[in-house]
Amino acid sequence: MTSDRARTDEPFIPQRVAVFGLGYVGTVTAACLAQQGHDVIGVDPDRAKVAAIQAGTSPIVEPDLDDLVAAGRAAGRLAATMQPSVALRRSDIAIVCVGTPSQWNGAVDLRHVEDVCAEIGHWLADSGAHMTVVFRSTMPPGTVDRRLVPVLETASGAAEDTCFAVAMCPEFLRESTAIADFFDPPYTVCGTRNDRVAAQVDALFGFLDRPFRQVSVATAEAVKYACNAFHATKITFANEIGRVTAPCGVDGREVMELVCADDRLNIAPAYLRPGFAFGGSCLPKDLRALLHLGRVAGEDLPMLAGVLTSNQDHVGNAVRGVLSSGARRVALLGLSFKPGTDDLRESPNVDLAETLLGKGVEVCIYDANVRLDRVSGANRAFAAQRLPHLARLLTDDPVRALDEADCAIVSTAEEAVVAALRANPPKWILDLCGSLPPDIEQHSGYWGAAWPGPVIDLREPELAALRGLAG
Repeated sequence: MTSDRARTDEPFIPQRVAVFGLGYVGTVTAACLAQQGHDVIGVDPDRAKVAAIQAGTSPIVEPDLDDLVAAGRAAGRLAATMQPSVALRRSDIAIVCVGTPSQWNGAVDLRHVEDVCAEIGHWLADSGAHMTVVFRSTMPPGTVDRRLVPVLETASGAAEDTCFAVAMCPEFLRESTAIADFFDPPYTVCGTRNDRVAAQVDALFGFLDRPFRQVSVATAEAVKYACNAFHATKITFANEIGRVTAPCGVDGREVMELVCADDRLNIAPAYLRPGFAFGGSCLPKDLRALLHLGRVAGEDLPMLAGVLTSNQDHVGNAVRGVLSSGARRVALLGLSFKPGTDDLRESPNVDLAETLLGKGVEVCIYDANVRLDRVSGANRAFAAQRLPHLARLLTDDPVRALDEADCAIVSTAEEAVVAALRANPPKWILDLCGSLPPDIEQHSGYWGAAWPGPVIDLREPELAALRGLAG
């Protein structure tokens, strides 16, 4: 659960910090923290990097970084060493910024960060000291808890939160603007279960007048990947729009300028929320039209083509989850492509119902807005083609839809649906809307279209399969 910590007016207290890894992230972090009054010592096995810091110069090329390193050295607040024990002996916080490069198959190489954890753990075992270990290296969700904490525990001979505590604090630095990015981030993210550690990290970065967000460790790990994937997607999207519109005599730069000027739907939180697949009369149709334009112009648009494929895969994931549960009767609560409309055209819920029926699952459907006596034109034709027996599948009562159902598939959080789920909860609840009340989300058989339920237990193969963790 994400929480915002209130900033305090407590006086600044310099902290003693060891920064492991003197590459782009580590050197910028060390120099900027020293500039703000903290006592920082960098650690790196590369003799040239350590020598550069000691000489008051930056080991990497980054605007203004040479001046910050020189100022830190002159003030006696920045140093570097090749010896981890030297840095740890004079520090209360260890910030791990070592590289996590790609392996041949795309997996992350964790050897460097594991080596640092082993060094810290062994030093803790010998010294009997306490250390807060803050990770800034980019790592997949689950790495800290499943891979790095065990290394620290084994090397130190002590459990987490005894002689050491951990946090994940991703950085949002861009090369060539890293100093400005460090001092003006969108927020400071601190992933930790330990409130004392959160307060310590908050104090470390307290000079940043930006929001402080305390989240789970795995969320902090995931947000860096999500941000970078989003940035890559935006670049690719703009390039593909430029390629497909140029043969039409259109300047893609002008198109994207107009796209970005819309801060209600485009450059906004709108649509950027996990849920179910998209549908309706516009998005699928217009994507197909753009792809056709690309083919006519001889331009491949793999990202835009992949959007439709990914959307269909999202429906497939829901189908697999329901089938994995063993449910033989399903209540589909919501049929139109989104709540508040009766539009069934290209609705992913129609796809879902059609596929489950084809797999031999009984389906009972409730949608307050879908009445066959009102559905007409292309909307009615689509429904007749995909669900020819819709009339006998529909009910006007969500409680009746849930009668004898093994699983509820919920696309709307309207009052009647929530009341029915409370009155007659089935064994399983698949949430496609992501806005159900907390008591429904705490149901033991609850899981979401793109998020887990309240309990993840890998010893329960059936539930784990539903949540995409196994099988």
